[in-house]
Amino acid sequence: METYESNVVHIQASAQQIFSKLSNLENLQPLLDNLPPQATEKVKDIAVTADTCRFTIDNFGQMGFKIIEREPNKTIKFSGDATPVEVYLWIQLVEKEAYDTKMKVTLKADVPFMLKMMVGDKLKDGVNQIATLLAKIPY
Repeated sequence: METYESNVVHIQASAQQIFSKLSNLENLQPLLDNLPPQATEKVKDIAVTADTCRFTIDNFGQMGFKIIEREPNKTIKFSGDATPVEVYLWIQLVEKEAYDTKMKVTLKADVPFMLKMMVGDKLKDGVNQIATLLAKIPY
């Protein structure tokens, strides 16, 4: 299984505020409703519940993620749901001081050897984009 880690991003909010927002995926609906046009050209039919996010990717099909574990104010773990390979995603929070929290996104994917060269950089860019996007949410 390959591991892809985002850069560490700083969020001016407490770990508790961030965890409360991200541990219920329905809280992200306003963000999903306002995705930039370039994102909605490829990702469509986004549906969220408190524990799941499902979407359709053009030329690929439907897939998603579901929350499998929550460690309050520290970690939210996801697994792939209807993904073509085994996938796990973690959001890790470390509060350095009041209203200064570091966040990192980690993706582990069972990418076949032949595809690693083609998708590795895209997955690394993807986790960085996720971290950057989550850092911009008002908490």
